[in-house]
Amino acid sequence: MGVYVNPGNQAFRRIAGDNYVDKTELIRLINARVGGDESLVCISRPRRFGKSYAAKMLTAYYDCSCDSYKLFADKKIAHSEHFEDHLNHYNVICLDISGFVSEVKKLDGSLKSVPARIEQALLKDLLESGFQSESGDTLNEFLIRIVSQPDGKPFIFIIDEWDAMIREAKDDAIAQEAYLNLLRGWFKNTNFTPKVVAAAYMTGILPIKKDGSQSAISEFDESSMLDTLEFAEFVGFTQEEVKERCREGKIEFEEIKKWYDGYDLPVIGSVYNPYSVMKALKAGCCKSYWRKTSAAESLKNYINMDFEGLQETVARLIAGDRITVNVDSFQNDFESFESADDVLTLLIHLGYLTYHETEKTVQIPNEEVQIEFKQFLAQRNVNSGWITLIKRSQKLLDDTIAGRSDDVATALDEIRGEQYAPQFYNSEQALRAIIKYAYIVTTGQYVKIEEMPGGKGIADIAFLPAAFSRLPAMVVELKWDKTAGGAISQIKKKMYTANLKPYKGNLLLVGINYDEKTGKHACQIEQA
Repeated sequence: MGVYVNPGNQAFRRIAGDNYVDKTELIRLINARVGGDESLVCISRPRRFGKSYAAKMLTAYYDCSCDSYKLFADKKIAHSEHFEDHLNHYNVICLDISGFVSEVKKLDGSLKSVPARIEQALLKDLLESGFQSESGDTLNEFLIRIVSQPDGKPFIFIIDEWDAMIREAKDDAIAQEAYLNLLRGWFKNTNFTPKVVAAAYMTGILPIKKDGSQSAISEFDESSMLDTLEFAEFVGFTQEEVKERCREGKIEFEEIKKWYDGYDLPVIGSVYNPYSVMKALKAGCCKSYWRKTSAAESLKNYINMDFEGLQETVARLIAGDRITVNVDSFQNDFESFESADDVLTLLIHLGYLTYHETEKTVQIPNEEVQIEFKQFLAQRNVNSGWITLIKRSQKLLDDTIAGRSDDVATALDEIRGEQYAPQFYNSEQALRAIIKYAYIVTTGQYVKIEEMPGGKGIADIAFLPAAFSRLPAMVVELKWDKTAGGAISQIKKKMYTANLKPYKGNLLLVGINYDEKTGKHACQIEQA
């Protein structure tokens, strides 16, 4: 067994115990592609979604230097018709690109040298594993020589963190191109690929970098957060898998769902971040484990970018809105941004946003990620656009608490006239979007409840102050082409505050109306 060539099954053996969530049917999908025209697969998901676990599993299954029958005999794949047809039948090259990048950076070397180091490491490992080469063989010539032997087995390439070079060399186009050329030499070379490569499985955060409008290695089928193909259920936990774990754990499923659900993938629906779910179940409490991941990029760096409308769009996302996004122009890297949509698309791949394919919209997926955005709002080192938004929202909140209803109405008129207001301002729902955006500063200070049940009906929005806060609670009722006074009367008549007795004496009733004919808002505020 080698380090990179036929490394055996020990890595998977360590994770395949009692707590392993069985994802082995992924092997069935790869088996169906081995040796065919669609044998190259790239899976991109956010960090901590189980991509490396899958790479270890595939290595253990295909590696011809070990016997993995017993390791898989009690797993789902054992029931597949072709389970034994490919089991331990191939040479495997298994690479974690982030390891090579880290090594070069530790030695203060240029990232341009990473491709050469990969080739040198593979040549050394092949020789130490007993394969015979001819003097002067390049790596590709050596691999062709191996599979050309009478008993030569083709190779399956398993490459984890394939995009580490794209991320780390984001300002070095020459280093990126050298690395992409290495991959092209393996997977886009008609004199090499059909002879040597039975299949390839790559994982990363980003899809394969684009070369213009096309993938730089176009032969790969790509499964990403935007288009999962048939691989959706095999990377990340499905809702049923989470429910099963909750039956054995200390936390109710609904609590786990509130904190970690929200990634919406076609066909299977919700997918959960395995790292956070397992951490919560082990600790017996739900909280944000996001910062404990080795995230390479800061959320702040991206949503501080100076693209027109970006800050306002992110503010609406923090307020709970869904936003339409064009994901097609993103170049699958960390430097080629041309619009706010490109930044938002990157945030989808990083796991900060979830994408709804049918609607072409994004939103913040869950409470865990929402905390990251809240912490951003609390920072002082934000750009001037954010400072303006936060100051305006703070003044609006101050005016509301002070009962300055005319100032509140004027502020809403101004926001309504800006470019990032809802395109179709024609209903209470559109008015609600403006209200949530306008009060963005309440994030972290209040718990916002939309459609709060109370008394004989449902209030439009309730803002409940965080624990130990002296801020007043607020119940907001919205009207369209009626009156602000009528909104207040409805709150009282239907007793929307019935469940808010702990806030008695520190509770505001806020009625807001929009008159479509005049294009003006009106506001009325009363102490309950």
